[in-house]
Amino acid sequence: MNYWIIKSEPSTYSWANLVKENTTSWTGIRNFQARNYIKEMQIGDICLFYHSGTDKEIVGKCCVKSKYYQDPTTEDTNWVTIDIKAEEKFEKKVSLNEIKNEVELKNIGLLRQTRLSVIKITKEEYEKIIKMAQ
Repeated sequence: MNYWIIKSEPSTYSWANLVKENTTSWTGIRNFQARNYIKEMQIGDICLFYHSGTDKEIVGKCCVKSKYYQDPTTEDTNWVTIDIKAEEKFEKKVSLNEIKNEVELKNIGLLRQTRLSVIKITKEEYEKIIKMAQ
């Protein structure tokens, strides 16, 4: 199993949108590194949902429900998507500042690859964030 952070500005697509729809296609990714990460995703992988923009916080957990496939929002075959399903809204959101202040998260991709909308994280980083959300 792999662990990921997926990012979206709440004004574009929020956690509330995902909860309302329950499942969605993670379309519109137009960065090759993020696309490569999507191609690595497997059914059952866990994603932490991060509100970028003004909020800058992890707000919930979702899971990958499909293998990657052609992104239907473009005819360009370079771009793919996966389906994700909402799993759990965090009672305590985990802010970017909290993540920056955790020594155990000093190497997390969220801090190193700030422009990517899909970021791979380690199991240890995932477990630390889950602990922080409780």
